[in-house]
Amino acid sequence: MKPVVVVLAAPSGGGKTTIARALVARWPDKYGFSVSATTRAPRPGEREGDAYFFLPRGEFERRREAGEFLEWAEYAGELYGTLRREVDRLLAGGRHVLLDIEVQGARQVRRQYPRPASRAVFILPPSAAELLRRLERRRTEAASERAKRLETAIRELGQVETFDHVVVNDDLDTAVATVHEIVEAPDSAPAPTRAAANRERIKALIVDLKKLTKEIS
Repeated sequence: MKPVVVVLAAPSGGGKTTIARALVARWPDKYGFSVSATTRAPRPGEREGDAYFFLPRGEFERRREAGEFLEWAEYAGELYGTLRREVDRLLAGGRHVLLDIEVQGARQVRRQYPRPASRAVFILPPSAAELLRRLERRRTEAASERAKRLETAIRELGQVETFDHVVVNDDLDTAVATVHEIVEAPDSAPAPTRAAANRERIKALIVDLKKLTKEIS
């Protein structure tokens, strides 16, 4: 099949990066990971060109003005963006392009790569409590910063309807296999019954996230 752009979005801590890297590891001939650029500082263990391209804010803004980004967004006070050259390189090589991006960036990509040229998948955490645990395990942010990320997650969950599919990341192997099936399917439209079940899950998740945000704020 013709390679497509695969948009993976999720609340911070939802596991989209882990899923993207697992797809590349299992099917390296089918998938390529588009490394994003960011103005945030590297976390411990992150390497230039592997996790991100780390750019000074001025350099990021220069490239943005030059049209080098397919999409860009501001998240938690830092800039993130997908370089066009990365997407073009992977598509030219015949591989699906995995974009690990924020919700607002996903909308920009879909305007340039509408279905069937792209698949938009929103990754859900299994629960609000598990999402908070994943953020806490990073040990890189204060409680106030984690509260801000939960507030952002609530806003992002309100936009899930704009995505083609929702995948719950409660078991990594299952989530990876499900995303692969979505990408490879000739018709990527979700089943109505599954869409209805996802809406109820998202409503409950938002309620729980609001409670947690109040507790840690």
